[in-house]
Amino acid sequence: MVATVEAITVGLPTPLRLQFDLTEEQFWQLCQENRDLKFERTATGELIIMPPTGGETGHRNGRITQRLMNWADGNELGRVFDSSTGFKLPNGADRSPDAAWVKIERWQGLTPEQKKKFLPLCPDFVVELRSESDNLNNLQEKMVEYQSNGAQLGWLIDPQNQRVEIYRPGKEVEILENPAALSGEDVLPGFMLDLKEIL
Repeated sequence: MVATVEAITVGLPTPLRLQFDLTEEQFWQLCQENRDLKFERTATGELIIMPPTGGETGHRNGRITQRLMNWADGNELGRVFDSSTGFKLPNGADRSPDAAWVKIERWQGLTPEQKKKFLPLCPDFVVELRSESDNLNNLQEKMVEYQSNGAQLGWLIDPQNQRVEIYRPGKEVEILENPAALSGEDVLPGFMLDLKEIL
């Protein structure tokens, strides 16, 4: 059994970054036995431990997921995932974006066993919502990582600075200052995210 880590995180800066040599199965078990914490792992094996978010961020993130789910319910284009879903990226990193979407053919290409654990792919679409404790540079590095691992569209939503950074393959990052809404473009056809309660 993997020991809980809650005791060692009290009073330490968040997110907490530790170097552990864990197998995929050990990392999976660590996550299962410490469900009150959110874990990620970099491509180099660095373990990142994050506490639950506060109320404002949780509400904003819920709105993003809700609206993405509502859009997906109207079509069979793919599957939506919330912030508790883990993805094993092609570079070996384990990430949990705040919201994600995967094309239906990629989802259906996974085995039943693969669907039960961290999904072995990079989402086609990802959202990272900056919370009060998030370091902007770290989030930007994650967005570049998603982009380089196959994400077709990514949004870094930053309520603190009232802006959104849009990541697309092979293009410079587009920065929008206080936008009213975001378009899913050709990746999420017909999807518009109203940012009134999010920014």
